[in-house]
Amino acid sequence: MADRDYYQILGVDRSASHEEIRKAYRKLARKYHPDINPGNKEAENKFKEISVAYDVLSDPEKRKLYDEFGEAGLAAGFDAGKARSYRQWQEQSARSGGTHGFDMGDLGDLFGDLGHSFGAGRQTRPGPIRGEDIEATMEIDFLDAVRGFQTSLALQRPVSCESCQGAGTRSRTTPTTCPECRGSGSKSMVQGPLQFRQTCPRCMGSGQLPGDPCAVCGGTGRVVRPETIRVNVPPGAEPGKRIRLRGKGEVGVRGGAPGDLYIAPRIRPHPLFTRSGRDLTMELPITVGEAIRGATVEVPTPVGAVKVKVPAGAQSGQRLRLKGKGVPAHGQSPAGDLYLRLMVRVPKEKVAQEAIEKIDQAYTEDVRKNVRL
Repeated sequence: MADRDYYQILGVDRSASHEEIRKAYRKLARKYHPDINPGNKEAENKFKEISVAYDVLSDPEKRKLYDEFGEAGLAAGFDAGKARSYRQWQEQSARSGGTHGFDMGDLGDLFGDLGHSFGAGRQTRPGPIRGEDIEATMEIDFLDAVRGFQTSLALQRPVSCESCQGAGTRSRTTPTTCPECRGSGSKSMVQGPLQFRQTCPRCMGSGQLPGDPCAVCGGTGRVVRPETIRVNVPPGAEPGKRIRLRGKGEVGVRGGAPGDLYIAPRIRPHPLFTRSGRDLTMELPITVGEAIRGATVEVPTPVGAVKVKVPAGAQSGQRLRLKGKGVPAHGQSPAGDLYLRLMVRVPKEKVAQEAIEKIDQAYTEDVRKNVRL
């Protein structure tokens, strides 16, 4: 039996990134989910097929084994190291017609814990499968992201079906033995001179097929429900740093733990402040007189207004630092600073121009004497 091409099933290249694989799976899952296609057996089987493909390709270790050995590498107890040794022996033998001293007895341990010679193997069934993670985007006001806040997020997520308690079958109906694997949860597979076992694709390793499917969930054991989740956004939220809510993702399979919910903040820009890490910067306009003689002015900050002393002789573009007035401290992260960039505003009125001319006469040297090549 030829290997199934998991990449082809999901419609992605073999070089696809984890994010590309995740997006492809979610697109197909929405299309073929039993909730969207009630009573459609073909869609149900397709949904199971893409779920198996995603389970393998979304796991870096499973994907590596699949890329190298195909579905054989996913069999319980498979020993990749000995498989590579056997393959190397095959290549050497093909080149010279001999075994080059390779110990054929080692092949009996190729599958480690299977504990038997070719064609045998311990039949194991997969245990609980953790639920998928969910990602959501939240648009946040600049100052809310700086200060931190609590909010509510409404979303749709798969949860365990209350009608069948996640079993996927109607009450008082009995599951039947899977005819494809005869209840073992695995199937014999041959690759070259080796025979071993892999998870049964029909029953997904459970060894049983459900009885009459639950009318509410269509036999999946899960339903999509609207839910409002309370979210605590810590001070200093920023793009690229996701907020994790444990256990708020999709419900697990066969009693597996639920996945997590990841929230990617999208910060709206602010008319006054810009941000770099935990530090903030804002432009502070001052008059010519304030720049010359100095002044005390009121400045808004994320933690409230403060009085700031502008030194006499201040220059346009000069920066003043307000320590600890940036993003508030949170956990082990210290408070950031607020930097004020002074901007001297020159009036345009004629009277003001005459006053400025008198100021110009007060200069005793060329202010641009050092700006020469």
